[in-house]
Amino acid sequence: MDLVLASTSPIRGTLLANVGIPYAAETPEVDETRVKQGFVGSDAELAVALAEAKALSVSQRRPEALVIGSDSVLSVDGRRFSKPGGRQEAAEHLRFFSGKTMELTSGVALAQGGAVVWRTTEAARLAVRPLSDAFIAGYLDADWPEVSYCVGVFRLEGPGAQLFERINGDHFTILGLPLLPLLGELRARGMLPA
Repeated sequence: MDLVLASTSPIRGTLLANVGIPYAAETPEVDETRVKQGFVGSDAELAVALAEAKALSVSQRRPEALVIGSDSVLSVDGRRFSKPGGRQEAAEHLRFFSGKTMELTSGVALAQGGAVVWRTTEAARLAVRPLSDAFIAGYLDADWPEVSYCVGVFRLEGPGAQLFERINGDHFTILGLPLLPLLGELRARGMLPA
C-alpha cells in the first residue's frame, strides 16, 4: 500500500525519510483559517481536526493510499497563534512570547478511502527566555524567511533553539509530527517491520 504525506513541509518529510519510510508527498487542499475560525474545543482537538482535514483532502484523491496528515497548534497565555503574516508580526509574536511558556500541541491522523482510520495528539511545553528587542531583530535577520513558515516563529533544528530556557516534550512533536506514535501505528498495520 502506498503511503502519502499530506504536506509539503520539508521537516515532516525529512522526519519520515530519516527513519527510512518511503512515502509520496501531496499538497492538501485545506483552508486552515476556515477550520480555525470559530472552532470550539481544546488545542488538542483543533490540532487533530486540522490533521484529519489534511489527510482527508488527499485521501479523497488517493483512496487506495494510507494518508498521513499532521498539524500543530500553539498557545501562549491562553491565546492561540498562527504562522506570522510578515516579519513585523513575527517580531510582535516573539515579544509576546518573551519570558512565557509556549503550549505546543501536534496532531497526526491517518486516512484511507476518504475516512479517518486513526488519530492522536501529543503536547510539549517550551519555556521562552526573556528576549531583548536586539536579540529579536538579530534572530529574524539570521533566520528569515525560514521561520515565517513556522507557528511559534522558530525552527528548533536551527537558531530557534536559542529562544528557550527549558523544553518538556517529545522532539518530534515539537517539529510538528508525533513520530513515535505514528511509527507504532504503521507497525500495527503491517506497513513497517515489527
